[in-house]
Amino acid sequence: MRNQIEYTVYGDYALFTDPFLKLGGEKMTTHIPTYEALKGMTESIYWKPSIVWIIDEVRVMNMIQMESKGVRPLKQNGDNDLAYYSYLRNVKYQVRAHFEFNEQRTELTADFNEHKHHNIAKRCVERGGRRDVFLGARECQAYVEYEPFGSGEGAYDHVEEVHYGMMLHGIDYPNERGNKTLATRLWAPVMKHGVIEFIRPEACTIRRELSERSVKKFEIGETMQSVDELYDELVGEQG
Repeated sequence: MRNQIEYTVYGDYALFTDPFLKLGGEKMTTHIPTYEALKGMTESIYWKPSIVWIIDEVRVMNMIQMESKGVRPLKQNGDNDLAYYSYLRNVKYQVRAHFEFNEQRTELTADFNEHKHHNIAKRCVERGGRRDVFLGARECQAYVEYEPFGSGEGAYDHVEEVHYGMMLHGIDYPNERGNKTLATRLWAPVMKHGVIEFIRPEACTIRRELSERSVKKFEIGETMQSVDELYDELVGEQG
């Protein structure tokens, strides 16, 4: 597929929270990363408002293990409380994603350079990302390396199917959806031989609208760096 990147992301712990599993201040991770969590990781590797990352598939490399920890989160009055968070432990995923231009950003059409965005994204994968990468929560530091999707042996390569039921797919943001409504999407993922193939955001039929939000405007050369300047900085000068 055009504009596609592949990478592996791993870390000691992961916390992929679901809004339905945050009752009473406790947090429990889902067994697999959500589309939105993987999109956030990919945006930490490389993001510009002129592109939108589409997550194609993820491969679960390590056995799914969980560990609970006692934590003291801050309360609104400044005190802290005792809570238990359930994390995934020793996680590793292979991710395949591609970008498309954000057609809602008509003010950024001059930044729609497919070749330069793709080369910058691949260079950022090799460097481990432009920003810090986290596995769902900030306390779960992640590390990114280039690795071809499908390489190596995964813990679930010989497991035919695992069904996870209804869970969060992602969030519709106004700057990508074309209106001012913020909404959540749900779907029912199935892991086949360790691989979860994601449906596209617009293919999700179950949505819940949350609120209306405004869209921040960008201006090339003023509030954002052009892809041409960034290409010369990261790729062009090094051949």
